[in-house]
Amino acid sequence: MSGRMEEIDRKIVELLAERCRAHIEELKGLPPGEAQYSAARAKRLSTFLESLDTQPLSADVVKKIFAELSAFAVSAVRPPTVAYLGPAGTFTHSAMLEVFGASAAGVPVKSIHDVFVEVETGRADYGVVPVENSTEGAVTYTLDELMDTELKIIAEKYLRVTYSLVSVAKDMKNIKKLYSHPQSFGQCKEWIRKNLPDAEHHNVSSTSLAAETASWDKFAAAVTSHASAEIYGLNVLATNIEDSRQNYTRFFVIGDRDNPPTGRDKTSIICAVRDKPGALYDLLGPFNRAGINMTKIESRPDKKKMWEYNFFIDFIGHRESTIVKSAGEKMKEDLIFLKVLGSYPAEK
Repeated sequence: MSGRMEEIDRKIVELLAERCRAHIEELKGLPPGEAQYSAARAKRLSTFLESLDTQPLSADVVKKIFAELSAFAVSAVRPPTVAYLGPAGTFTHSAMLEVFGASAAGVPVKSIHDVFVEVETGRADYGVVPVENSTEGAVTYTLDELMDTELKIIAEKYLRVTYSLVSVAKDMKNIKKLYSHPQSFGQCKEWIRKNLPDAEHHNVSSTSLAAETASWDKFAAAVTSHASAEIYGLNVLATNIEDSRQNYTRFFVIGDRDNPPTGRDKTSIICAVRDKPGALYDLLGPFNRAGINMTKIESRPDKKKMWEYNFFIDFIGHRESTIVKSAGEKMKEDLIFLKVLGSYPAEK
């Protein structure tokens, strides 16, 4: 390596260390809760980095570097404890690392319900849960938990999802059984139909557990992440087996605090309409008249009342904005109930 390169590297390290020291001092001056993860603070940093000329580096690469720097500074003050759908190697684990960095204290749990319990009881500061996939739709377990919890959505994260077929076997000809999460099977169904049409499907609670289970059986394979293959020492028999190259999963970060407005926010609500003709039309009217962009609407059966439904709605805007407040007041006239799940920086 040339002397010029060494001099540049020395300056980079000195500046990174200086930045970390400044960030740590800034965090020490904040109230204890605010010294941990802040979606608004992360959004401001991301927006600033996107405004810089980072060529030949991509903005995403630069943002990942600074995310780790920020995570280290937070951990130096008080590392956040984050519950996620485990074990290690799941896509939820990857989303947790994207948001909180490798310095966070991750707590893998066995179910989405357990993620909520860990945060509700205070054993974890935050939780990360999948909420929807671009090809398979909503993760209904998460929607049901959001219905009952007092926790807030404090951030969203979109993660590109790619699948591999992994096994202790060295080729596919002896594979008789497949293990994966039901959503993962759905995202790879065409590839499986063409390549392993006779294999038995066995549903498990996570893709990482699928890899662990397949590691015990030479006639089994798992539809999982490439990271899981490395964790469990499995052979990768095929890569990128998802049916769509635009396969993204959206995750929510849950916690017990509201976010301040950032200027580009999204709000999620749950509501139920009165049983009358045109009820859904009346519900959507205030959004249209206020010029509020609705980004999602999803119906879910009410578990307490047969043939009645709750609506999960996402829209652009913060719950504290005048326009959103006004629309919300008009909506209440046609609603049985309304629950705000949270306002958070919009990633997309």
